[in-house]
Amino acid sequence: MTGLLMFQVVAAPLLIFAAARDIATRLIPDGVSIAIALAGLLGRAMLGWTDAGLSLAIGGLLFVLLLPLAMRGWLGGGDVKLISAMAVGLAPNDTWLFIVATVFAGGVLGLAYILGRNLVPELRLAGGETLFRRVLVVEAWRMRRRGPLPYAVAIATGGLIVLYILAGN
Repeated sequence: MTGLLMFQVVAAPLLIFAAARDIATRLIPDGVSIAIALAGLLGRAMLGWTDAGLSLAIGGLLFVLLLPLAMRGWLGGGDVKLISAMAVGLAPNDTWLFIVATVFAGGVLGLAYILGRNLVPELRLAGGETLFRRVLVVEAWRMRRRGPLPYAVAIATGGLIVLYILAGN
């Protein structure tokens, strides 16, 4: 198994889990970011320690650059860790593509929430609903109250796009 394939196999389901968890709770477990970073570091190390070191440095730099945004409340701390973890598993050019794809996905997500404030009806729980229905009701409430975006959805989308593109190469 190549390093990239191993990273894809580990990162893809964890990105989906992180997005779902962020939607439901607005929290991303640290273990998700740690597992993605470790798989990425191991995958990059299979290409050589120089590649692994460069990706680790870029992941660290992203963390340092994004941390002030989290400290100001503009980005969640879990989002910063998840973005940085993904960068550890990607080549520098692929990290740039990941950031661009994530920003565009974030724009679509933000637009959906802005439109959703006016378009999503007020939903209520009557008891006995499925987990999906409960999450939908809470998310509709968050939209109307202008709550924070589940930005892991954008990060996961950007990450999955890049992993898909890399699978074709």
